[in-house]
Amino acid sequence: MSGLNHVTAPMRIAVAGASGRMGHMLLEAVNASEDCVLSGALDIASSPAINSDALGYLGQASGVFVTNDFQKGLSQSQVLLDFTRPEGTLAHLQACRKLGVKAVIGTTGFNAEQKAEIAEIAKDIAIVLSPNMSVGVNVTFKLLELAAKALNTGYDIEVIEAHHKHKIDAPSGTALKMGEVIAEALGRDLKECGVFERHGVTGPRDPSSIGFATIRGGDIVGDHTVMFAGTGERIEISHKASSREYYAKGSLMAARFLIDKPNGLYDMYDVLNFR
Repeated sequence: MSGLNHVTAPMRIAVAGASGRMGHMLLEAVNASEDCVLSGALDIASSPAINSDALGYLGQASGVFVTNDFQKGLSQSQVLLDFTRPEGTLAHLQACRKLGVKAVIGTTGFNAEQKAEIAEIAKDIAIVLSPNMSVGVNVTFKLLELAAKALNTGYDIEVIEAHHKHKIDAPSGTALKMGEVIAEALGRDLKECGVFERHGVTGPRDPSSIGFATIRGGDIVGDHTVMFAGTGERIEISHKASSREYYAKGSLMAARFLIDKPNGLYDMYDVLNFR
């Protein structure tokens, strides 16, 4: 009927790892959004948050209770936001596959076999997989691609990253993605040219290598710098995060992107239309 306003129903979002720091940030981003509603909250069985209101830690009531029952936690949802650990994420994805729930995955530390499993699951549901959901970080990836192509000879490339003391994987997924972007721009394979450890008498540096250095300590949210070291000049491209808020905002952007997308595996370059 003409003259009526069409109101779009809010997007129904579930959050995995609901009691963790990133889980809390995702919950708060969903709660603050005007076009999303919290519809599920997942956590491990041993979490003290199980059976409590997902926003109870804020002194608020969402009506959504944290559960380790994947089907229960996902049954009312359209999209899952998952920043947990590889084994947990894969279990969540299998549940999403059964229920037809799309997924935004920011978990890092997947091995090649696990990545292949995600690609297989993506044949049945739409997934955005990215080691970093920050828009700023993904702009940095694009800058690195341009820099690598321009500085393709005469520059030694080093990736330096720093994170909090609780991070369990190294180098970070973001640092590895930076290396992959640079290697691809240079026509190299990071598996062959990446140097992840130096100790003792290492000999001269291989000019085709991409080096990595890892720092762990304190409560560092995430610092990444790529150095292009030439003779007489040095170019550094850095991204420094002081809050996880931008990861959460990027995740909601990815969820909005997914809502009308067909099955398949996407990343933040797709979300940001960088291709």
